[in-house]
Amino acid sequence: MADKPSKALVLYGDGLARFVEPSHAHLHSLASKAACGFLSLPIAPPSESEEERIVREFAVLIDANQDYLSGIGEHTTELKWEEKSPFQTISDRFMGLKAALITTNSRLKSFGDKLGFATLQLNELIETSDSLSGSPIDVVASELLKLLGLQRGKMEEVSQFDLVLVHIGAGEKTNDDKGKAVAHDLEYINALVRVILQMAQPATEVGSRLHLSVVLSYGQVLEADNSNLSVLISIDEKSSDLSALFPRQSYTMKGETPRNDVRHHCPMLISQWQYAVTRKDMAETFSFKDFKEHGGYLTIPADRFLHEVAFKLWKAPKYGA
Repeated sequence: MADKPSKALVLYGDGLARFVEPSHAHLHSLASKAACGFLSLPIAPPSESEEERIVREFAVLIDANQDYLSGIGEHTTELKWEEKSPFQTISDRFMGLKAALITTNSRLKSFGDKLGFATLQLNELIETSDSLSGSPIDVVASELLKLLGLQRGKMEEVSQFDLVLVHIGAGEKTNDDKGKAVAHDLEYINALVRVILQMAQPATEVGSRLHLSVVLSYGQVLEADNSNLSVLISIDEKSSDLSALFPRQSYTMKGETPRNDVRHHCPMLISQWQYAVTRKDMAETFSFKDFKEHGGYLTIPADRFLHEVAFKLWKAPKYGA
């Protein structure tokens, strides 16, 4: 735990996990110095559309699934936020947390507005920037940190936000364009990670105060994904002498109650890094296989993610409470 509250930047690659390649060197570099693992998701409702999935999985990630469920039609999954009264805001839930959501998805923006996020778009950061030099990705990275009060290598006394969550995904693209869009989105995250790690060098004020999370999900999931991308420990992986003593894995529980809707395959992949605050595990690549074999976080429910981040920001009394 740091001796001062951190500022959090979350890069959320929606539906991009299965497309990570060896060429995405900066994602792999982050994983090699970060704490890595999985965020388990609930089983998707039947006949869920891609638009519905995007909002629902985001809602789970920020532990607002009950708000999501209260904002859909009684007998349909059609989103009807405009007909609902305001939800409990993220500021109310996390001790005055000031949060921004950056997304181009209109339904996600509407949901974020209801939850008290300030909603922005990446192109707005470039348009409002006073920087006269650097590539667009350099400008965006600098502006993201500026929103958190991290400027010119220093931490400002007052910042606009405590948490900035950037949603990047290809959900709005047509099928014809989706392949190109996925490649562009993943390369964009890879490039952002490169610039942010350069700005947050160890032993600098930015490095010691910035809590960086990169979360990649699998998007829409087929049953065929079950066998190769399962977080369950198989019989072969258990010691035969101790197999009878294997406990129920904690991500399948909520308090003392079993979670009955856990999807054991295709979890979100997560790497978290903050200099001298997060631990380093043995993972070397941003991949399902490496995280399963060497990740230090193992598997936690996705709805606990924001609680852990808020704890690092001094906006929650205890992670997991």
